[in-house]
Amino acid sequence: MRARLALPLALVAAVSVAATACQSSSGKDGDGPDGKDAPKAASAAVDYNPQPYENIKDGGTYTTVGTFDDQGNPFNVNATLTASRVWGWYNAAAITYSPTGEVQYNPDYYSDVKVAVEGGDQKVTLTINPKAAFNDGTPIDWTAIKATWKANNGTDKDFAASSTDGYDQITSVERGENAKQAVISFKGVNASWSTLFTTFLHPKAATVGNFNTAYVKKAHPEWGAGPYTVAKWDTHSGNITFARNPKWWGRKGKLDKRVYVNLESTAGVNAFKNGQLDYTSAVDAESLKQIKGLKGTEIRSGGSPFEYSLYFNTKSAVLSETAVRKAVAESVDRAQIAKIQFQGLDYKEPLPGSAVLYSFQKGYEDNVSAVLRHAPDEAGKELDAAGWKPGADGVRVKNGKKLEVGYTLLGDDPLGKATAGALAAMLKPAGIHLVIKKGDDADFSKILSDRRFDLFLSGNRSMDPFGARYLCDFYCSDRDSNITGAGTPALDKEIRATTEIADLDKQSAAVNEVERKALRQYAFLPLFSGPSTYGVKKGLANVGATIFHTPLPETVGWQK
Repeated sequence: MRARLALPLALVAAVSVAATACQSSSGKDGDGPDGKDAPKAASAAVDYNPQPYENIKDGGTYTTVGTFDDQGNPFNVNATLTASRVWGWYNAAAITYSPTGEVQYNPDYYSDVKVAVEGGDQKVTLTINPKAAFNDGTPIDWTAIKATWKANNGTDKDFAASSTDGYDQITSVERGENAKQAVISFKGVNASWSTLFTTFLHPKAATVGNFNTAYVKKAHPEWGAGPYTVAKWDTHSGNITFARNPKWWGRKGKLDKRVYVNLESTAGVNAFKNGQLDYTSAVDAESLKQIKGLKGTEIRSGGSPFEYSLYFNTKSAVLSETAVRKAVAESVDRAQIAKIQFQGLDYKEPLPGSAVLYSFQKGYEDNVSAVLRHAPDEAGKELDAAGWKPGADGVRVKNGKKLEVGYTLLGDDPLGKATAGALAAMLKPAGIHLVIKKGDDADFSKILSDRRFDLFLSGNRSMDPFGARYLCDFYCSDRDSNITGAGTPALDKEIRATTEIADLDKQSAAVNEVERKALRQYAFLPLFSGPSTYGVKKGLANVGATIFHTPLPETVGWQK
């Protein structure tokens, strides 16, 4: 889930949708987005005013909503999308991807890249730019690549790594012809190796203590490297200002300042209307209506690899039964949820059918529809068979305990409330009482890491096009990123076997087959993606709906 970020998937809280994405499938759950007029694949369009470096003015400020997250290390399992985006403004963007997923090497970090296969094993040789150095003066060399591998390969369980996939296939990282060359040896072939080193860690940041806690509510600009660095972080307000990095060896950043202002999404829309922000997400029809037609601004809308899904906590007492989880999943009318999300947006998409591949990607299959359909009548039968009997008030009972399932709702977003209400209404006919529990946005990471939920709606954004390699993040029983807690050792083995397939087409086919097995645990239900829609001040270049692309920080600015 990665453009210039090392993470495969970055978790985002479920506020609403229009700032989300565009994957999906062709499920047939009823009327609505997946009906006869819906597209067979989600949009792969981009809209970000792409401009070459030479067409960008020198100077100016670019201001958006954002702040340092609880966990600012994007390699850490508790990092979110916000953390990854902030990281990218003061750390290496060594590998990025085009909007459609082609690999792009940044010569300011990797001056040469060679990939070879010898005796069935892959070897990658990274030659690092001679000028490349961290802000504290430490040269960026093979030791940074080795440190990043060591922290993420899973051999030391004390590292709370987001994903070990790929890193655990590396057998060694060694010094090449000199310290500025890293030779990475793999067991077998890894077609998506580039996702592992899109960015990297300073060796000092790659100790267990620093990896897990040094970036908690804190920046470490001295361990960073790039065209910008942290000029000011107001720990009281959460606001961050990045300025040009005097130690940067490449093309200088076009902006004087890049500013993040710590505001809620609804406040962000008002701030954009008042001219305080240069860019904001249109998270629903109401916010889109408010920002559309504002003088000096424009709407940019296109595809984006987001997906919002319903997570079932299999470790909670009420959802430990497979029959209860299946009944909940069969009761959810995904088409109706999508209809609520997209109301007023003039947007349609097929329902998503996979956690890892999008319907506009080669190899995608609708795995959800292959194993599940919207069948509220069947949900009741499932519960009857499992011993849950209808109570006098309509809520089912078993062993004296009512069938009450919690749903954790963060913030006061109207669309979030509407979705929660719709879910409650959908579960009621099956005799399931949905208890809506309010939580604070600030507790997002903790709620997930501590599994303080029964049902939780959250999203993931894919940061690279190699979705198949992240199957384990969603479904492996021994993976912290699998917040549902579902899975079995036998299934884990099948999932991991897919990563050893070098041919991407064959890998996708194997991934689809295994994902269908994983979805039969009824612990994870893809719901919707949506358009990626933004209000942007006219003239802002290289900002907007970019799908898999993340423009380099030095190219973001105001068009001449």
